[in-house]
Amino acid sequence: MLHVSRNTKIVIGIVLAFWGILTFFPFVWMISASFKTNAEITTQGLSIIPNEPTWNNYKELFERLNFDVYLKNTIIVTVMSFAGLIINSMAGFGFARYEFKGKNVMFIAVLATMMIPSQVTMIPVYLLLTKMGLTNSYLGIVLPGLSSAFSIFLFRQFFENISEELFEAARLDGASEWYVFFKIALPLSRSIMAVQALLTFIGGWNSFLWPLIIANDQRFYTLSVGLQLLQGQHGTNYALQMAGATFMIIPILFLFIVFQKYILSGFDVSGGK
Repeated sequence: MLHVSRNTKIVIGIVLAFWGILTFFPFVWMISASFKTNAEITTQGLSIIPNEPTWNNYKELFERLNFDVYLKNTIIVTVMSFAGLIINSMAGFGFARYEFKGKNVMFIAVLATMMIPSQVTMIPVYLLLTKMGLTNSYLGIVLPGLSSAFSIFLFRQFFENISEELFEAARLDGASEWYVFFKIALPLSRSIMAVQALLTFIGGWNSFLWPLIIANDQRFYTLSVGLQLLQGQHGTNYALQMAGATFMIIPILFLFIVFQKYILSGFDVSGGK
């Protein structure tokens, strides 16, 4: 085992702390700039503390620039996206615990979809959803992203490492397959569910390209699309742009700080034999 001296640990700690501060500084400045006037940003440069803090930038976002609509749409899309957790966990459980013809070929096909760029499938998916009448709808925005090959893979690896005796004991007691899944398998997969829920939230909150393609009505635009519109319409108003960016990033930063240990532990796919 490699032995690291105390002095080396101190040096590494100092370097990492310095790098962390350097990395976090742009976020601090962005938050600070959201409470400044545009004139102060252009004249003061990288000053952290605003001379006269103001909420006017945030008021303008919601009172004049429709960010209340974008926020509502983003919340709806994000909440609807959580249905994918059940779909992906059921698929992972099926691949891990059931034997059926063509299972391995089907699983390889699922994994192969991870190598296909999403841009390749956007036009066919758009045409399909258009024929189904799902353009300019929340379902049209959410539906293509409900299934995730990566999520199915993680669930499958986790469920494969859970002892089969747990499930067999429940079946011998008369439990149905639905009971086995919802009452035994899902509670055991809390760590995987936590990290997938967080990734689902981040994906839904940051959704940009697909909502922009499938929705041509601003009533269905998400925050990311609204932020892009803000940048195009108010390209020289840096204070307003910083307020919009802060409003988008703060929830993700907060969730990551609070649940970072679950993110790391969630990728440990050992279920315990």
